Amino acid sequence: MSQYFEAKYILESIPMLLPFLKVTFMVAGLSVLFGTLLGFIIAVAKMGKNEMAKKIAYGYTTTLRCTPSIVLLFLTYYGIPAISNSFGIDLNDVDKIVFVVITFSLQFAAAMSEVIRTAYESIDRGQYEAAVSVGLSPIQAYRRIILPQAFVVALPNFGNSLLALIKEGSLAYTIGLIDVIGKASLIIASNYNAHALETYLALSMIYWVISIAIERLFLLLEKVFSKGKQVLKTA
Repeated sequence: MSQYFEAKYILESIPMLLPFLKVTFMVAGLSVLFGTLLGFIIAVAKMGKNEMAKKIAYGYTTTLRCTPSIVLLFLTYYGIPAISNSFGIDLNDVDKIVFVVITFSLQFAAAMSEVIRTAYESIDRGQYEAAVSVGLSPIQAYRRIILPQAFVVALPNFGNSLLALIKEGSLAYTIGLIDVIGKASLIIASNYNAHALETYLALSMIYWVISIAIERLFLLLEKVFSKGKQVLKTA
């Protein structure tokens, strides 16, 4: 009688899963790009003087943070085509990855708006005024003084948000997108649900490696970009 758990299936599953990481990374990359752009706009609205824009921006962040990722994904996947159909636009043939990217871009934007806002507000306003007083233009003051410091402050939270996005992105398989999680489900189904534990262990190892690599990368970036800040403190 063969054992239920066989470690060899872990090693056999990994090569089958790795090619589908490109879909996972594509979703994450596009979501980060669009989410950061939208998050910047929301952060500007939060820090602006327009009270209506500020309320909308904070309301958006609160709503998105209180909505579970899987609920938002289903709302996007079923809601957008339903709304478009009422205007005579058929989106039923649109690739599933589009709805996944929209979902996680919206969610990432909510997180990034707070990352950008808190990073900017952590910088002493007096530095901007001092830079302008010595002859720098407002744009130069932001580019040379404010933004580099805010970037260093934002890096850890940006890294944490990216890790959360990659893990939350695993929900994309629930609407039929075949990424690394979707492929794992197909492998298990093809084995008639046998060796599911080994397959999920292989999947966990892949995510562990990715998460640790991203964490180390951002620690390194934080250390590199903090050198200038440390020099200013010791000067």
